[in-house]
Amino acid sequence: MKKVDPRLLLAVALAGLVMAAWLLLMGIVVWSTLEPGERDAVGDVLAPRMALVALGWLAGLAVVGGALHMLYRRYVGAPARLLEETRVVLTAATPQRLKPRGTTEMQNLAAAVNELAAQRDGLRADMDAQVARASHNVQQEKNRLAALMAELNQSVVVCNRDGRILLYNQRARQLFRTLTQGHSGPAAAGAELIGIGRSVYAVFDRQVFAHALERIHQAMARGAASPSAQFVTTAQGGQLLRVQVAPVRMAQEAADAPGAGAAAGVQISGFVLMLENVTQSVEEESERDQLLHGLTEGSRASLANIQAAVDMLGYADLEPAMREKFLAVVRDEVGAMGRRVNDLAQRATQRLKTRWPLENMLGADLANAAQRQITSVCERPVTLDEVDTSLWLKVDSYTLLQALSYLAHRLVDEFEVRFLQLRLQPVGAHAQLDLVWAGQAMSNETVMSWEMDGMRFGAERTPLSVRDVVERHGGEMWFERDRVRHQAFFRFLLPLASVQGPVEIAVGDSSGYSRPEYYDFDLFQMDEQGSALDDRPLAELAYTVFDTETTGLNPAGGDAIIQLGAARIVNGKLLRQETFEQLVDPGRPIPQASIPIHGISQDMVAGKPRIADVLPVFHAYAQDTVLVAHNAAFDMRFLQLQEAATGIAFHQPVLDTLLLSAVVHPHQESHRLEAIAERFNITVLGRHTALGDALVTAEIWLRLIPLLQEQGIHTLRQAREAAQKTYYARLKY
Repeated sequence: MKKVDPRLLLAVALAGLVMAAWLLLMGIVVWSTLEPGERDAVGDVLAPRMALVALGWLAGLAVVGGALHMLYRRYVGAPARLLEETRVVLTAATPQRLKPRGTTEMQNLAAAVNELAAQRDGLRADMDAQVARASHNVQQEKNRLAALMAELNQSVVVCNRDGRILLYNQRARQLFRTLTQGHSGPAAAGAELIGIGRSVYAVFDRQVFAHALERIHQAMARGAASPSAQFVTTAQGGQLLRVQVAPVRMAQEAADAPGAGAAAGVQISGFVLMLENVTQSVEEESERDQLLHGLTEGSRASLANIQAAVDMLGYADLEPAMREKFLAVVRDEVGAMGRRVNDLAQRATQRLKTRWPLENMLGADLANAAQRQITSVCERPVTLDEVDTSLWLKVDSYTLLQALSYLAHRLVDEFEVRFLQLRLQPVGAHAQLDLVWAGQAMSNETVMSWEMDGMRFGAERTPLSVRDVVERHGGEMWFERDRVRHQAFFRFLLPLASVQGPVEIAVGDSSGYSRPEYYDFDLFQMDEQGSALDDRPLAELAYTVFDTETTGLNPAGGDAIIQLGAARIVNGKLLRQETFEQLVDPGRPIPQASIPIHGISQDMVAGKPRIADVLPVFHAYAQDTVLVAHNAAFDMRFLQLQEAATGIAFHQPVLDTLLLSAVVHPHQESHRLEAIAERFNITVLGRHTALGDALVTAEIWLRLIPLLQEQGIHTLRQAREAAQKTYYARLKY
């Protein structure tokens, strides 16, 4: 319901008073002209009909009120809406053109504004083109740096002096994704720890990092050419990270600028962090040290016992029984030492096998290489069939090709196989690679001997067997016969590349990889503000724009969240690569009537995490940001109802785009999300999905900020105070 303009109410009231005064005045004038007898007669006639007179006054007032309302809409409301829409045209980058309506003069005015806007857009396009040409080289250099960082196989994070992240590469994102697996699931994919504008201190202990920075400053003071520091710290889940820190020196022009701090010895604008997860290597080293320690201590005790026994055996008068007893001690201790040495040797051999470097390789490339090698070695045609070209494997391609060639060679030699075939398909978390032939099959004993024998190729031999190669990959190999196709095949079960595998896999998802969104070098210039959030400019704050989908519209009546989506805005930019999206099992049935609205069925939320598991991750994701939502009171009510059960409370400031739209455009008839998006010419995708609505709300918020600034609303405090004065702030849930 739209609030009625108090000016219209005042005008109707004044009209009513004027009508009443006119009626009273005319009555007095007529009354003064009557004789006493006539006055008595008129009084007798009017006295019982005063209610009819009052009704007539009310009817007249209604007619006048309707006329005033029509005039208000035509001559006050329409110009006000035109003014608001004109301001949108003035501030928005791609606004909609004004719709001609109202009086002829207003329609002509709207047309004139559209013409001016078209001229402005043309000039702006020319200026943008000139700016684009001027900044092309700079942007190219930035993109080259970003491309270089993205292609690195090492995890790299760059932050400014305050520890705010301004660049990270794909490897770093994958590293933090693995750190949070089991903690956050795929909802934030590590974005609750790493992201543009986030503080690196959410990951590292501030004191440890400060100590590393102090060492760098000391090295720079000594004149070191390449100062750096290194430390190992504990991340989430007890993972160990080795961090190498290198400074980003301030450019000379920036260092010479007034207030840059160079005079005080501060010549650093940021830091480059190179990260490595050393948890596994530390565990292996610890296990190896324990083995060596056990061998050393056990051998020392055994040697002491052997020495004592040998000393006793040196006595000539030693009783035979005692001599035999001491000889038994020597035999036992020597045997124990032998077992310890053998155990150490076996574990070392096993470690060598498991630590053999496996490489990420496209499965189709492996199949093609196997085809060429088998054809060359066996001189038989090899065809490829059912090869999944999207598979990435983690293999030792050299030994695996040796095993395939060895088996193919024995098939040709001993069973005269004429044609061979290779198949590669995914199965669960593995890939199955088949070496197929048509013809005679062999016994299990033959297969076992081929598998266990050392591989040989003519006069050349290798100590490795097919079984060794399979075990090196942590896989399986077996023989199978397909009686329907009259084929037999050896099947290798091989590991797929993990999430830390090739970059192409990780970024080739439907989210659309856009490299430039992984950095924001403008944050180099942004220092930590000491002022409270309320007094900071809206354009400088970081925001988490979020939305919820729920089972219904009554949070107090038991409705629950079924989906949570969010996106971050940092430095005035919407970070589409750092979104949050998670379906939630509400623990109650989803009403059938609501499913057509949000498209989320009971099957979709079955097995998904409960809100108690999702909220801690979202809380970390939204840390150090201002929350923004459309009709935020509704979404915040759902979050607040979970505080007692989860212990998770959101104390961040909250902004509501519905209220702020009413502040900016008080004369618009609607402030629904679709209406505002249409006003700002924003394309709505994924309406009534949590992430889709959050992204639209974020776009709206970015367009509202300059309009608020035009009205003198620059800080968070001013925005919150202005929002609370609107009519819609009365909405409660």
